[in-house]
Amino acid sequence: MLEVEHLACLKGDRLLFRDLALRLQAGELLRVAGANGVGKTSLLRLVTGLALPEAGDIRWSARCIRREREAFHRELLYLGHAPAINDLLSPLENLRFACAAAGDELSAAACVQALERIGLADQLDLPARVLSQGQRRRVGLARLFLSARRKLWVLDEPFTALDVKAVADLAQALTEHCAAGGMVMLTTHQDAPFAVPPRVLDVGAYAC
Repeated sequence: MLEVEHLACLKGDRLLFRDLALRLQAGELLRVAGANGVGKTSLLRLVTGLALPEAGDIRWSARCIRREREAFHRELLYLGHAPAINDLLSPLENLRFACAAAGDELSAAACVQALERIGLADQLDLPARVLSQGQRRRVGLARLFLSARRKLWVLDEPFTALDVKAVADLAQALTEHCAAGGMVMLTTHQDAPFAVPPRVLDVGAYAC
């Protein structure tokens, strides 16, 4: 379980929010909502340990993530808003590099299968610089199909630049992860066809 208590976020000299609390349990999908600039992405970065809170506690399985950083990150998949891919590498090369950097040594065949599932069967070996914005986004999202063992998925605007079919496929993948006992925390400005509506956390309710 992910537990957040009395969390405060300082960005520059501005306090974005304070006293934010949440609990995310196995099987749950949580949508982080709020107006632009309220601190949604900042919250995701705090929860993943990529930034430090001004105040508050973040625990994974009842342990502080700062003290159990490596163990926590072994169970975490974080995909930020930017695609984070190398334009000179192909989708297959980018995916294999991203998996290896995260400590997941996977075969080329597994990576090909993930890229095919996300809709990039015809772009496997093209340089990423020629891909559309939606295709670039899919390269990163292919990691979802290789990360079932990572219980907590934290995703920043995963539906950006995707077409209707890709949005539906991704929503199904997130639903399946939760059904298997995983957890998903995401931000999105788009409506997605989730089988069960996600629980919503409005960061604006904690804004300063």
